[in-house]
Amino acid sequence: MNALNVAEYMQTLGLQGKAASAAMARSGTAARNLALRSLAALLRENAAALQADNARDLARATAAGLPAPMLDRLKLTPQAIATVAEGCEQLAAMADIIGEISGMKQQSSGIRVGQMRVPIGVFGMIFESRPNVTIEAASLSIKSGNACILRGGSEAIESNKALAQLVQQALAEAGLPQDAVQLVQTTDREAVGQLIAMPQYVDLIIPRGGKSLIERISREARVPVIKHLDGNCHVYVDDPCDIDMAVRVADNAKTQKYSPCNASEGLLVARGVAADFLPRIGAIYAAKGVEMRCDAQAADILRRCLSADSKIVPATEQDWSEEYLAPIISVKLVEGVDEAIAHINRYSSHHTDAILTRDHDHAQRFLREVDSASVMVNASTRFADGFEFGLGAEIGISTDKFHARGPVGLEGLTSLKWVVLGQGEVRT
Repeated sequence: MNALNVAEYMQTLGLQGKAASAAMARSGTAARNLALRSLAALLRENAAALQADNARDLARATAAGLPAPMLDRLKLTPQAIATVAEGCEQLAAMADIIGEISGMKQQSSGIRVGQMRVPIGVFGMIFESRPNVTIEAASLSIKSGNACILRGGSEAIESNKALAQLVQQALAEAGLPQDAVQLVQTTDREAVGQLIAMPQYVDLIIPRGGKSLIERISREARVPVIKHLDGNCHVYVDDPCDIDMAVRVADNAKTQKYSPCNASEGLLVARGVAADFLPRIGAIYAAKGVEMRCDAQAADILRRCLSADSKIVPATEQDWSEEYLAPIISVKLVEGVDEAIAHINRYSSHHTDAILTRDHDHAQRFLREVDSASVMVNASTRFADGFEFGLGAEIGISTDKFHARGPVGLEGLTSLKWVVLGQGEVRT
């Protein structure tokens, strides 16, 4: 497509999305839930064909030299298909929040005033790799009565086309407009520029991808944006703590999967437990090939107990702020909970941070004072996920402080409007 054709194409998608959003706002709960259940069934029935389409994307991306973390995110495994199908069913089983009225109060004038939950309207989703996001975004859009325009990365175009086709089939089976979920079929980057500059059609933009993509969209968008730039998450091992539990959780937070934004990138250890904890977690990380970028004190403890070929290197100032998405972790000793909180609030990306502790007061201070979208006590940062939080699915993670924060599920795709009920009252 040339630039003019891309602009016309995106205008068409915008017009169609706007019309579909009005129909979705009018639609009943039963029809939206039927579409979600139909989509779950279609995903399972077509799992083999979806993997074949995904294999073509993977082959092309591998040949193009796509980095390993991005390749990992691009894989549409049987487990990934099963998970998004289950997410559709979980959403269908959830109560419908659209049209709920809350906080209704009688005023002295006689009127009653409250708030009604309503769909956002049309949202644009711009994402890289992860074809499962196509289904997560579509399913949440359907359940919340919105319309969406999805623009995936060129590396996942075959996977996304196949998935979007199933979504539109499910919408049609439920008697809902197929244009309620539209995939941008061109890989031309101008499509992104058009999508983020159509406030007459698009009410919200949600980018999900690398830091450079999100920075560009935040800078250029003429539409409100929900976003997080990166996931520099921390695990803080407190004094006192259950060492066995701390080893298990710190291992999982880092090594269960390296590429997600909720994987731990920084390990903070209270000096009082470092001699007991560090040798044990260090041995696990070394066995799994994890490079440990340490401050001088942590490095000294680890070098005394690990083999010479273990990957222990001095940390730089940049390491405290880094999102690795790889088998690398920064390790720092701290005096206690005060220093841990101060370090996290300075260097973290305000995504997800966890404390492992036996001290109730320390746990409560960490929850109150760490300025992150998700804060955890005695649990792996890998739980910072809409599916794991019981949201059915997530549209992304927000580290912003307005409208939605943390995993963005159904409520994050809705708004509140004031409603007033009267019986002929007039203002005097």
